[in-house]
Amino acid sequence: MPEHPLKVIMDTDPKFFALLENTLELSFAEEGIPLKYKFLIAMALDAANGAADGVKVLAIQAMQEGATKEEVMQAIRITQYIFGVGSVYTAARALEDVL
Repeated sequence: MPEHPLKVIMDTDPKFFALLENTLELSFAEEGIPLKYKFLIAMALDAANGAADGVKVLAIQAMQEGATKEEVMQAIRITQYIFGVGSVYTAARALEDVL
């Protein structure tokens, strides 16, 4: 299993890491917007920010919650409309082993 991406924060500042974990739990609570859509929103934001690793993990999580490949691609289309073609290149790198 890969090392936690925030391990250095976890080890160095446990209180700050706990705050981050609490925010994660609050953001992805299973209430309101269905979880698959929360993951698709987060995936789109990571694509817009050039975070390919995040796009990959979030796409997988969205599909585990029932999102289809078509829904993943629709989220990328919307991301491109708002943020531009750079987000598509990020998504393409991230999704080549996923879709």
